[in-house]
Order: sequence, then C-alpha cells, then structure tokens
Amino acid sequence: MTYTTPPQPPYKQLRRPVTDRMVAGVASGLGRYFAVDPTLVRVVFAVAGLLTGGLALLAYPIMWFLMPEEPAGAPAWPHPAQAASPADGAQPAPPAYPPAA
Repeated sequence: MTYTTPPQPPYKQLRRPVTDRMVAGVASGLGRYFAVDPTLVRVVFAVAGLLTGGLALLAYPIMWFLMPEEPAGAPAWPHPAQAASPADGAQPAPPAYPPAA
C-alpha cells in the first residue's frame, strides 16, 4: 500500500514585490505575507511613527535592506499552482491571497 501526499504549495516568502510598490515595496510585501491590504500596513507604519516619535519609522529602511526583492520571473500571489481548473466548466472561486499554508 502506497501513500501519496498531495503537492504542497510553495511556502510563503517575505519579499518586496517589483510591481506593487510605492517607495520600496516593504508595505506591499508585508501586506502580501500577512494577507492584508498594503494600505493598512502603511497606515500602521504612519501611526506607529507618530506614537513613538518617529522611532518606529526606523524599521522601514531596515526592512528595505533586509527583505529580498522578488525575482522578475516570480509568479505573483496567489500562486498559479493553487488555482484549480473546474471540471464542469463553472467559474472557479477566487483563490486565497496569499494561499494558506
């Protein structure tokens, strides 16, 4: 008796996207990783900066330096491997953004 495991989607990676960015892509990358709107991440950065007297804004350039940039050929989330083609021709449900692990 042989057990086969279903193919695993690629693991989530914290990367700065090339296309969906305003400054460096840090907020967009965080938004994709945590499945929230990047605008919400930007607002949280701004509010945290105001509440800490600008100290929290030091995290942005540090993350800009540490987060790798997404490769040019990398697929955008949701990953195409997760998209299932319907057998009966019905419209597929939109995949989760980003896919759940």
